[in-house]
This record gives sequence, C-alpha cells and structure tokens, in this order.
Amino acid sequence: MSTTVYQAFSSSARQWPDQPFLHIVPETAQIYQIPSGDYSYSQTLASIESLKAAYQAAGYGHGHRAGLLMENRPAFFLHWFALNALGVSVVPINADLRSAELEYLIGHSEISIAIALPSHHAVLRAAADAVGSRLAVIGPDDAPAAAATPAPLAGKPIDSATECALLYTSGTTGRPKGCILSNEYFLHAGNWYAGIGGLATLRPGVERMLTPLPLVHMNAMACSTMGMVVTGGCLIPLDRFHPRSWWDTVRESRATVVHYLGVMPAILMKAEPSAQDTSHDVRFGFGAGIDRSLHAPFEERFGFPLLEAWAMTETGSGAVVIANHEPRFIGTSCFGKERDDVLVKLVDDAGEPVAAAGEQGELLVKHAGANPRFGFFSGYLKDEAATQEAWEGGWFHTGDIVVRNDQGYLQFVDRKKNVIRRSGENIAAVEVESVLLQHPAVKAAAVAAVPDAIRGDEVLACIVCATPPDAAGMPGLAQDIVKWSLSRLSYYKAPGYVAFVDALPLTATNKIQRGELKAKAPTLVGTPECIDTRAMKTRQEVGS
Repeated sequence: MSTTVYQAFSSSARQWPDQPFLHIVPETAQIYQIPSGDYSYSQTLASIESLKAAYQAAGYGHGHRAGLLMENRPAFFLHWFALNALGVSVVPINADLRSAELEYLIGHSEISIAIALPSHHAVLRAAADAVGSRLAVIGPDDAPAAAATPAPLAGKPIDSATECALLYTSGTTGRPKGCILSNEYFLHAGNWYAGIGGLATLRPGVERMLTPLPLVHMNAMACSTMGMVVTGGCLIPLDRFHPRSWWDTVRESRATVVHYLGVMPAILMKAEPSAQDTSHDVRFGFGAGIDRSLHAPFEERFGFPLLEAWAMTETGSGAVVIANHEPRFIGTSCFGKERDDVLVKLVDDAGEPVAAAGEQGELLVKHAGANPRFGFFSGYLKDEAATQEAWEGGWFHTGDIVVRNDQGYLQFVDRKKNVIRRSGENIAAVEVESVLLQHPAVKAAAVAAVPDAIRGDEVLACIVCATPPDAAGMPGLAQDIVKWSLSRLSYYKAPGYVAFVDALPLTATNKIQRGELKAKAPTLVGTPECIDTRAMKTRQEVGS
C-alpha cells in the first residue's frame, strides 16, 4: 500500500503504463509554449525518476521545502512527485502574488529552492534578498542548485505523516496561514474520490478530467490530481477558464468529468443556446458555488449534473460533503449529506448544538473513528495557537453557516468568518484593510463583501479620509487607492468598489462592527459616494 504521493503514482504507472496521465490541449500548449498532446504514465514516471536523481545529487531531502511557480504546466507534477519521493515538501506559489506577499511566503515557509518560470526569477530573488533568505531560484528545465543546508530530517522515515505540501490560505487574520498537508492528506483525497460512487463514480483507467482550476488550490492539487492518479485517469489541466473556447475544448479533449467554480456556469449560461450544447462526453461536474437560480437551467441545457460539494483546505477530504446522490435539492445551495465516516455538528453563537431543521448554525466537522483529524491538515505552520483554536472542543470550526433541511441534507447559508470569496479565491478582509490604512489619504478603512452576479462576491472598501474629497475628487482618489492596493496585493484582493463614508460602524472598544458593515455594504453600491473600480482589477505585469 502506498504511503507517499510518489509511491501512488509509481503504482499507477505500473498498472496503466500506456494510459495518458496528462493531456495538454492545443490552446493551453500555445499559451504556455509547450508541446500539446498526451503524457503517458510511464513517460511521466521516467521524467520523475530523472528529476528525483538530480535533486538527490544536489543534496535535497527529507524536511526541505521547495517553492513551485509553474502555473498549471506539466512540469509542476514532475517536480512535485520527484521532490515528494525524497521527503521534500512543495509550496505552490501563486503567480499573481506581489513583492510583499512573496516576501512573507518565502520568509514564513523557509523554502530552500524555488522552481519557477524565468519571468518570475527576478522578483523572487528580490523578495528573498529582502527577507535575508538564501533561496536558490531555478527554471523548470534547469539543473537543481546545490542545497545550502543538509536535509533537516535526514535519516527519518518518509511515510504517510510526512509533510507533502504547504498551501497558504486566507483566513480572518491579516496574513495567510500555511496549511501543512501530509502524504496521508493527498492519498485520502484520491481514495475518497475513487470510492464515493453515485453520480460521481470514477471508472478506473477511463476518465478524462478537465480542470481550469489553479494548482495552488486544494481542489486541483488534491481532488483532481489524486483522483486521477489513484484511478489511472487522465488529467486535462488548462491554463485557466476560457469561456469562448470552453465547449470546443471539452469536446476536443473528450473530457468525461469537469471541475468548476460557481463563476463558470454563470458565464457559460450567458452564451446563446446552440445545437451543440449537449454534444460532449461529460458525465458530471464537480465544484461549488453555483448560483442556485442557474443550477437547474444549466443541467437542462447542457445535459449533465453539477455536483455541489463542500470542503476547505484544512479539512481536505477528511470531512468533505458532496451531493452525489439524489435527491440533490437543486436550487437550494444544497451540498448533500455527510457520509458515515464524517461527523457533523451545527452550533449557535453560544456553541450550543442546533437540532431543529431549518435552524442556522456554524458547521463543525471531524472524521469518524479513533482519529478525528484523519485526512485533515496537520496544522498551521508556526501557529499552534491558531491550530488549537480551529480544533476547539475536538471539532474543526469551519466558520460557515449552514442549515439542515427536514430530510437531513445540508445547505450553505453564509460565512461567519470575515472572509470574502471572489471567483474561488478566499480574501481576508483584515489583510486588505491593513494595506488600505497605509495609503496617505486614508484615515480609517473597513472591507466587506458585496454580491457579484459573476464572481459571487466582490470586495467593497469603506474609506474614511483625513480630508474628505468632494464629489469631483472621489473617482480620482478611488483609483489612486486601488492602484496602491494593486501594487501590494494580488489583483483579486484589491477593492472592486471604493465607498467614501463619514465614519465606520464601531463597537465601544473601537472595533469594526462586522455584522453592521456586512449589512450596510450592499446598500452603498450605486450611490454617488461609491466608485466602481472593478475594471481596474486585472492581472499585473510581473515586477510591476
């Protein structure tokens, strides 16, 4: 039985040597300037073994960490699996991170080497220099630089508990938290997917799974990748979601499964109906966040079910819930009913259990059996206090508000935590506020989510200025504030709306009243004092 991700892939390569592990569609190949077509399991394993030997010769081993900034290219998988074989944990790096964000990640994770696209080498080296890191930076095809330090855990066994990856996720605090994910975390994700059955049945050696989701996220890295590795399937990673070419890509790639974010069905439904809408091989979609009003119309139009699921980076597949069996209660934001191996509890603000159907409560989860943390993250790096807080009382506190219907199925309601979810990205309000407060014109700032028809949530910033601008000056100042944010944050975190207000809702101790702010924010959109800056939220040039 496999105890590492590398072993799991090697096992599948022996069982399905000639089957394609990866398929690169022509559009993605052109954008990435790489060959299109299939990478068989045996071919991929040969490349992994070559890289493994090179890293081993360069002195990398158990306890080292390596940053991976390669977007969704095949090289990501090759380096990940090769490093995993040696006990090296990988830290996926979002290509949209700005200099200050990179400085934090490099310093906090203590990566020894970064394998990155050449276009990002300069900014990575500058960020490493800023925090005093001896980080080696190489390209995907370069020989590894010699390790600067011996492997911290050399001589200790590499097994299921060994750290496999470190994924950063936004929470309620100003800085992203590093989620330590073990080999067990990834292996369980693959085995869970392979075993859930129902409408989400994966056929061994048959499935072709298409995903536009980034490999810096748990869904693509754990569910999509490991689901295919465990079942000998073919993964079709796209550079990103392209609405105009989506269905052509689905058809030409012969995809049988697609992974989605809620934003995708909303965009696809805007296209004019076509006789080819049902001309594809897709059996089901796996994702979360579809607009409840679009769920049924999408399935009727395109001819396959969208299976809504719930999980977090922290929970992995240790407590995932998915609506993969009927009834799915389409149009209610239902994400199914927990399996026997997952325990669920809903609690009110006082921490007392909520029992009545239709009564809202925070979702608490744990794995059934002797180990309640099986399949979950191993903890937050360098933050044991936050880890213990998340597991208060032996249950993982998700921060999501849900209800049970009268048949016991779970339905998503809202987020308790001060986190904005825009196009699948979690954004900590506090992180954005801390950047806004550094702008010279800003006296006070508070950030909240407002509804967006396409992206789910959008970021709205309430700004109190030391010198309030007049009506004519508001657009220019709003743009300047957003430019400031874009220079310091990933583009998706920047305000999509800037509302100039006289005061923020505060408690007696001068803390932001988040509930009142959340209620007020949507009422500001469309008023003269609220400037729409969404058009400014575009990906920034590397190094800008």
